[in-house]
Amino acid sequence: MLPKERVIAALEFCTPDRIPVGETGVDYTITEQALGRPTLYRAKWKEYTALWEGRRDEYVESCKRDIVDLARAFDHDVVPVFLVPPRGQLPPQPEFIAPYQWRMPDGRVFAYSPQSEGHQFLLSNLDVTLDELEEIPAVFDESQLELVRHVVKEMGGTHFILGRPGDGIFPLMRYTMEYLLTAMIERPEVVERIIEIETKYCIAVMEVLLDAGCDGVLPTSDVASNQGTFMSPAMFRRFLFPWLKAECDAVHRKGGYLIKHTDGNIWEILDMMIEAGVDGWQGIQPRIGMTLPALQERYGGRLCFWGGVDVDTLVAGAPDDVAREVEVAFASAPRTGGLVLTCGNSVMVGVQYRNYLAMLEAARRCNTRWHEEAAGNE
Repeated sequence: MLPKERVIAALEFCTPDRIPVGETGVDYTITEQALGRPTLYRAKWKEYTALWEGRRDEYVESCKRDIVDLARAFDHDVVPVFLVPPRGQLPPQPEFIAPYQWRMPDGRVFAYSPQSEGHQFLLSNLDVTLDELEEIPAVFDESQLELVRHVVKEMGGTHFILGRPGDGIFPLMRYTMEYLLTAMIERPEVVERIIEIETKYCIAVMEVLLDAGCDGVLPTSDVASNQGTFMSPAMFRRFLFPWLKAECDAVHRKGGYLIKHTDGNIWEILDMMIEAGVDGWQGIQPRIGMTLPALQERYGGRLCFWGGVDVDTLVAGAPDDVAREVEVAFASAPRTGGLVLTCGNSVMVGVQYRNYLAMLEAARRCNTRWHEEAAGNE
């Protein structure tokens, strides 16, 4: 099977020739160790600075080169892509109000931690009323597809191209969690309108990505912590579920697959995610009880799981710990599909390179056994 066919077999609960392997994103530290050169792909502060300084073309060229080379170096079946900034336009400029803290022209205040090197995070947003909320223009410049077109040309015939459109159902990069959760109680009509606006724009991005050759999309809003969902299941159904279903319906009309990312303990809403039409779930954390054996026992054949190795193990564990988690993931996977082996999150800063290599090596060993056992049963 080609990598693309393998991933689709897993999503369709058919029988792949082996368990597909891939990632939804790999931070710059691992990319640089794997390729032996600097990168601006997921390079955090280096990436933000390059774009603010108008080095858009340098950033895009780095992403084009390094995403393709990284997928080949790791023998990934899945290749992630996304829209890039339009050519010839300087992005909105930050007003720095403290070291690593800045205000954007729309009033949103962001911060970045150079210690953890995670993504930028939203500290505050301006208050909005129902009358002030307006649709986001879904107008895209062809240059924003430069990365997607390149990766599809290089690998789209063989690999599963996964578009990353952001998300709208819980837009934490535009409104803080406190703001959204409080407004769900105090001003529910405002949150309903916010989610409608943001999701309609996200769907427009999804459609552009799928039309450009992506096989599936990964909306990425987290909706839970390690303890449970940020809102009650009843509130999830009222506010988020209709728009998650709208995302799934739009993607399926285009013939694509929707893989929902969210971290955390989501036992209480998994049935609703399946009801909405989600094809796969990525963001699985075995360490908090979301284990693949338990998930496969309850939802096998209904939801394709993208995970297998807890990111905490890749950060703080040893290679043997990583290999054991891969073994558990493979042992729990039905022969008829339902697993794409990935890190439980993205391969973030802090992941030990030796641990990630141990994950890939363990997957190769398990897949060899998988193939031999299948041949023996024929």
